[in-house]
Amino acid sequence: MNNAQQAEMVLGNLVRAVNLLQDCPEFAALIPEVRVNLACALPVARTPDDVAAVDGRITAVRGYPHASGLPRWGASDHMARLIIEVRQYDNALNAGINFKCDAAIIEVVQKYCAEKGITFGWIDRTGEPEEVAGPDRSSMPWKIKQLATNYNGIPRLFYEGEGWGKEPLFVALGSDAVEVAGTAIEIARRYRQRPG
Repeated sequence: MNNAQQAEMVLGNLVRAVNLLQDCPEFAALIPEVRVNLACALPVARTPDDVAAVDGRITAVRGYPHASGLPRWGASDHMARLIIEVRQYDNALNAGINFKCDAAIIEVVQKYCAEKGITFGWIDRTGEPEEVAGPDRSSMPWKIKQLATNYNGIPRLFYEGEGWGKEPLFVALGSDAVEVAGTAIEIARRYRQRPG
């Protein structure tokens, strides 16, 4: 498969994943203040331009998730850098989605991981060294190394605790965008169906 075919496959996969999310009203409850991004990398990704993501992120409109724009290359910086860094430890992980994190969602995700036999992870930002916490865009290698070290590999579901000016967020990782959207949808449905 040549580069153009790979790029077309990634974009098509992202469009399918966005459609799944937009058809799931339950997922609107998991949209954080910073909104959601869904990203998928080419197998040879080295920079954010090699990663396609939803342009403008995913928000909620009339109770449904809604993509602000179409998937395009270079549309995400944070999720793109996360996926590129993760792939240094596990090159089967090409896609990621972020979503809201609070105590109730943590409980739902822990139970989901236990049932599915998936490692549940978290990044404790309180131990983040000053030299990577201060400058923008310099903490990603440190964060992903913490995950890989603490969990003997990269967990497919993890959350990042609060940091100065940072909203706590979950990240689901997988082989492609449809897979991670499916994970997020299943968690959203469990979250909305929980008692109380």
